[in-house]
Amino acid sequence: MAEMSRRTKITLEQQAAQCMLCYDAPCTAACGLGADPAAMVRSIRFENLSGAAAAMKNAACASCAHSCKSACPQKMPLAEMAAALPAAAAQKPADLSISFCGVPCVNPFFLSSSVVASNYEMCARALEQGWGGIVFKTIGFYRPKEVSPRFDTVSREGYPFLGFRNLEQISDHTLEENLDFLRRLKQDYPDRIIVASIMGETEDEWTQLARLVTDAGCDIIECNFSCPQMTVEGMGSDVGTNVQLVQAYTAAVKCGTTLPVLAKMTPNITDMTVPAVAAVRAGADGLAAINTIKSITGIDEETMQAHPGVMGKTAVSGYSGKAVKPIALRHIYDMAVCPELNGVPISGMGGIETWRDAVQFLALGCSNIQITTAVMQYGYRIITDLIGGLTDYMNRHGIASLRELVGAGLEAVTAPEKLNRSSICYPKFLRQDCSGCGRCYISCMDAGHQAIRFDTEKRRPSLIGKKCVGCLLCTLVCPVGAVTAGTRRSTETPEER
Repeated sequence: MAEMSRRTKITLEQQAAQCMLCYDAPCTAACGLGADPAAMVRSIRFENLSGAAAAMKNAACASCAHSCKSACPQKMPLAEMAAALPAAAAQKPADLSISFCGVPCVNPFFLSSSVVASNYEMCARALEQGWGGIVFKTIGFYRPKEVSPRFDTVSREGYPFLGFRNLEQISDHTLEENLDFLRRLKQDYPDRIIVASIMGETEDEWTQLARLVTDAGCDIIECNFSCPQMTVEGMGSDVGTNVQLVQAYTAAVKCGTTLPVLAKMTPNITDMTVPAVAAVRAGADGLAAINTIKSITGIDEETMQAHPGVMGKTAVSGYSGKAVKPIALRHIYDMAVCPELNGVPISGMGGIETWRDAVQFLALGCSNIQITTAVMQYGYRIITDLIGGLTDYMNRHGIASLRELVGAGLEAVTAPEKLNRSSICYPKFLRQDCSGCGRCYISCMDAGHQAIRFDTEKRRPSLIGKKCVGCLLCTLVCPVGAVTAGTRRSTETPEER
């Protein structure tokens, strides 16, 4: 696919962010050219520009009456967006299959254990749309009572939520119902991977649950050692922070099954590798991380009521979504480079929305990807752009097998003391793209090193080289991508070289 300018790409992303991503979108229904403008916008939103172009099928938008825009509740400039895309090109299929814990998967994308995978009908619909597998919502002998409401968000402009908090516990279906769901899913979708997430209160319960889900025909067992909002002491993250319990319960599960066993780790701990090593020593075949992060999202400053308010009260509970991705990647990296965990398969989750996010988790050592919060916002349909975007990426980089990506980025991370501290990378101002807003100047003046001057008549910034320390804050705040990384120069004196 032909490259587009940085400015055009950012403009498209900003326009797509205004779309409501409608169900049964009226814009597509109104299109008389047989194109799918709703899919185009959604693909732009999920960083799949090849998919966006394919959705429009090179339609002659310039010659139509733009009925799609008239039908759109937001009056999106859909024809203009389509015109900015490069022409659609035939996409070669890519091999997205990968083996995880010895189990062959048609693609690496699984629903993670949560409300998005909590009954037969939901999981079947997801598998029909192309997901490689599901990790069914955690089941056990314990049947919880839930609160109402139980969700809260941290939002930003253009997105329903950036971070998501929930108070929900394990499945509220009976154990018998859940086992029936699992059995039917494997029978009806034999080429997809069904993972049973389990949680017990005693070693005997863990063993019994392992036997039951094995008999139900599941492919893999995931031990939930990490849910941060369980109301029963000794369950969830209470286990994940206790090395002895992690080891004992992993061993108990292995006593009840011949299936591969994953230990799902809690991020509510300083060093995740400690319980992870204990789990592997007890027989775990793989690891899953991260579960949600203990959090409080806010207090209403006018009423002093909590969010989400259950009759004015709340409790510490799990936080997920795009906002936790950097924390998840850090824990994934720690486990991937831990000598005691060398070669142990990792299923990664935590803030994954796009194919690009998925590639980053793969690059830091994951061979399986789990997603929940993005599905809660956008639905199972995101699988189209996950698969399409990853396929395009592999084609562009000549990657024949997904396995080539696993761990490919580990060498890019090093210890702080090993980073180069004897050179400066200066910013480069792209005059043709600059909007003249002055955001770079404001940030540098008030939060940097006062290294940018601003011509108020010409509305143009310029660099004061002697003051610049190369922090590149200016490149991050520019809303149109008109400031990029430029020349790197040594700061060493001849005597130091």
